[in-house]
Amino acid sequence: MSGTSLDGLDIACCEFYKNKSWRYKIIHAETKKYNNNWKKKLSNAFKMKRMNLNALNIEYGNYIGKEILKFIKQQKFSPDLISSHGHTVFHQPEIKLTLQIGDGKTISSVCNLPVVCDFRSGDVALGGQGAPLVPIADKLLFSDFDFCLNLGGIANISFDNKRKERIAFDICPVNIVLNTLANKLGKEFDKNGKIASKGKINYQLLSKLNDLSFYTIKPPKSLGREWIEKHFFPILNSFNISIQDKLRTVTEHIAIQISSAVNPKSEIRNPKLLITGGGAYNSFLIERIASLLKIKIVLPEDKIIQFKEALAFALLGVLKIRKEINCLKSVTGAKRNSSGGRIFFTY
Repeated sequence: MSGTSLDGLDIACCEFYKNKSWRYKIIHAETKKYNNNWKKKLSNAFKMKRMNLNALNIEYGNYIGKEILKFIKQQKFSPDLISSHGHTVFHQPEIKLTLQIGDGKTISSVCNLPVVCDFRSGDVALGGQGAPLVPIADKLLFSDFDFCLNLGGIANISFDNKRKERIAFDICPVNIVLNTLANKLGKEFDKNGKIASKGKINYQLLSKLNDLSFYTIKPPKSLGREWIEKHFFPILNSFNISIQDKLRTVTEHIAIQISSAVNPKSEIRNPKLLITGGGAYNSFLIERIASLLKIKIVLPEDKIIQFKEALAFALLGVLKIRKEINCLKSVTGAKRNSSGGRIFFTY
């Protein structure tokens, strides 16, 4: 899978076992970093005309397939299937539009294996947000934690409500904004949040970001790059302050929004919050989040931090092949639970 922060292509070899409950093991995993050419193509995909986007969909599917083949040969294993999230180009569920590129048919033909992909569009057709989809894995694989927070390009959270239904939603932009700001300083990202930690909060900017109307919408709700480009970046770009101060202000904004999402729900006794995703390595961001939260934060082993989303989509693929529910209406707001995804076989 590929996240909105464009860190690279995450590939994971996962095993699943089911007795009374699901168990998992991440056997091998790696991130294939994108070169500048792929970063440019994927970041500009939303501006492309249909024919060019269709061509990119196939080209990217071919790229994914070849990288998976290399991974399989290097690690010497025989997978039963490939589960591919692809890379999100459009996500506007309010107009029933969502698109993840990385053509499944192409991946299947390159690897000569069954491929499950296109997990979001079925839920969107059912009136849902098509996101987040990881909460089914949170419920089945990480039930020891009261809250599961992912700090990727966008922050999202999942937890059970009082009726034991899984609830989840996107909270706010994270690495998609922090990395863009760090790029302006010639950095790939702000390691450990060091640059942000030296900046000063601009309270006028902070207030404008916190006043964005998305934060007043009740779940289910989800974010895409389009919303960030249209609403978040224009506010950020309207302030003539240092990048350092912008990083500091956005970091505080993220911490505030996460605390707003978690604290009202933390009536559970001794609750635990699992944090994964690239943002878990941003020690300054974690410090700011911890200062505003009333609950225990748990950072798991590196494999889980880095590849929990890949693990989750692997599970979604397995559930689809088994014709079991992998998309929850309590999370997305769809008319019903569903088994999302399309399956491509080679013969």
